[in-house]
Amino acid sequence: MTVYAHDDIQVASLTTGPIQENAVLVWGPEKLGFLIDPGDEAERILAWTRQLGVTVQAILLTHAHFDHIGAVQPLREALKVPVYAHPEGDALYRLGAASAARWNLPFVQPEDADQTLTAGQTLTAGSLTLTVRDLPGHAPGHVVFVGQGTDQQGFAVVGDTLFQGSVGRTDLPGGDHALLLRGIERELLSLPDTTAIYPGHGGPTTVGRERNSNPFLR
Repeated sequence: MTVYAHDDIQVASLTTGPIQENAVLVWGPEKLGFLIDPGDEAERILAWTRQLGVTVQAILLTHAHFDHIGAVQPLREALKVPVYAHPEGDALYRLGAASAARWNLPFVQPEDADQTLTAGQTLTAGSLTLTVRDLPGHAPGHVVFVGQGTDQQGFAVVGDTLFQGSVGRTDLPGGDHALLLRGIERELLSLPDTTAIYPGHGGPTTVGRERNSNPFLR
């Protein structure tokens, strides 16, 4: 497990489940934070948050594909926190168990989200602030969360929009490749090149690295 520092803000990811999805934990100096996209292995994620000493204030979802929401229900119950999701992903969210069944994977269907996410919304946990940006194309209602440390060192938790050398697949229901690329240009490539990118699969990267070398963005 690696913890990345953005001045006073810390970001860590934990790869879970057979689809190797990254659950992301973000917190500030008060050890208050958000858990983003807990996809599987709820007990392991819970132990991880306790090992890091972070008090989770809410579970945030970038989107509702089943590999990003598989641990939501047991964790919301264990942590006693609300779940935030974009309402345009509700239909996909409610199909989680059916989608997982196609892969013959066990899945606990989560109850509906407690709160909605909207573009421009800010979420705070102590001195940590995340800003919600809409970025559909991989999935309906997909959002990304952008934050920064006090020295302006920025980061974004981007779900399945942008990866090292790739972008999110758009051949699934609700996918739109052109829409995804426009969103990446508008919401991510508009950030400074030094901005760290934490994706839903694979390792972290930066805006500058992907701007300069990602073949999908040329």
